[in-house]
Amino acid sequence: MAIFLDSDSTIIVQGITGSEGRKHAIRMLASGANIAGGVNARKAGQTVDLDGASRPVFGSVAEAMAEVGANVSVVFVPPTAAKDAVIEAIDAGIELVVVITEGIPVHDAAVMWAHACATGNATRIVGPNCPGVISPGRSNAGIIPADITDTGRIGVVSKSGTLTYQLMYELRDIGISTAVGIGGDPIIGTTHIDAIAAFDADPDTDVIVMIGEIGGDAEERAADYIAEHVSTPVIGYIAGFTAPEGKTMGHAGAIISGSSGTAEAKKQALEAAGVKVGKTPSQAAELARETYKNLS
Repeated sequence: MAIFLDSDSTIIVQGITGSEGRKHAIRMLASGANIAGGVNARKAGQTVDLDGASRPVFGSVAEAMAEVGANVSVVFVPPTAAKDAVIEAIDAGIELVVVITEGIPVHDAAVMWAHACATGNATRIVGPNCPGVISPGRSNAGIIPADITDTGRIGVVSKSGTLTYQLMYELRDIGISTAVGIGGDPIIGTTHIDAIAAFDADPDTDVIVMIGEIGGDAEERAADYIAEHVSTPVIGYIAGFTAPEGKTMGHAGAIISGSSGTAEAKKQALEAAGVKVGKTPSQAAELARETYKNLS
């Protein structure tokens, strides 16, 4: 099994006629994902060439769902148009929207999230400013390279795209059930807790790796949830142990103030919940490997 994305997922790309949308649609298709087409209202009725594979361009997400049974959309549209693209997908009732676009205004992200909530959370949003979701050997929605690892039994949820790739690579001897890059913006659709809950319910995920970073309290809230609700072993890593206080580092949400939001404070909260925390990505991978081997 896998979470959020599997071999039955039928994917469309909002922005497929743009350079980034087309490039990554080709990569997703080559990795085995079912890319059924794309959306661009101005080019509806045309086709797009995905390195020799022709796919239709639909005028709307609703049309794509009706015509090809799409249940996943990957958004590769500019920041100024992203809010409308995501709201369109939500209104169409698609199951999953993966928002790759970075630089979306926080207010727009809040509107997207609130609209999903107001419509009963029928649509799961992953992102924005994220690398996407991959279930190796099954499907790939986003920009995560598909050749890092094979199918396995470790689930990864991460704020950081590159750290997602690193942990996937370091644990390639075991393999990954699903890797979810949730994004590092202040407002995101799917949280650590959402992914951890899904992994905990997945019988084919034996160990969960949670990658966080400085800033905010998402990791502390995840620690509380893990302590109360999660039986699957969780391994943690927090990026930013050497970050200077009070300075934004990379992601928009990665800012600390005093002791709040520091890597050390997050590490302590996770360890209090029974989560083993690595001081480096490689150490976290080794902890996950040891935990997995001890289960058998």
